[in-house]
Amino acid sequence: MALARGQAVFIDKDGTLIHDVPFNISPHQVRLMEGAGETLQRLKKAGYQLLVISNQSGVARGLFNEADLLPVNRQIQILLAPYAVNIDAFYYCPHGPDDGCGCRKPKPGMILRAARNHAIELSISWMIGDILHDVEAGNRAGCHTILFNNGNETEWLQGDFRRPGYVVNHLSAAADIICHDACPRQKYEQ
Repeated sequence: MALARGQAVFIDKDGTLIHDVPFNISPHQVRLMEGAGETLQRLKKAGYQLLVISNQSGVARGLFNEADLLPVNRQIQILLAPYAVNIDAFYYCPHGPDDGCGCRKPKPGMILRAARNHAIELSISWMIGDILHDVEAGNRAGCHTILFNNGNETEWLQGDFRRPGYVVNHLSAAADIICHDACPRQKYEQ
């Protein structure tokens, strides 16, 4: 009997799910982005697995150890508990920007590994992130993509895989698109 493949929303952590505090390993500094709890609640109720996909170059830079990420992940789960939401898995790349690994976004390695581990069908799944590296990783993996345009993308470097399917200014709009696909496709501005 073949295993049924599920759908997922891959979500960037820093700047998308939680406020971006560079190289943060303090659970006390973790704050959900506005609307993140409600957005993930809607996605979970719609049957999506929720997986966090995050570059964590602070490990390669010697700023912290991989084990130091666990308290931050636990704090995220605690902050999401009032919304009856649990992140299904956290994936992170511990490598630096110049290490050439296949898991560091914009490469799709983390998404592909998560899809294998959780029996996810990428063609019916989504990637939400606040920079075009997130979009590129999702597009390369074969997901639908949403750019959460909160001002964190500053370079706007173009490329074949860097065009998001949708651009939103609030996470709740991402849930509208994913759950209902009712929002009109927004124009991608260069």
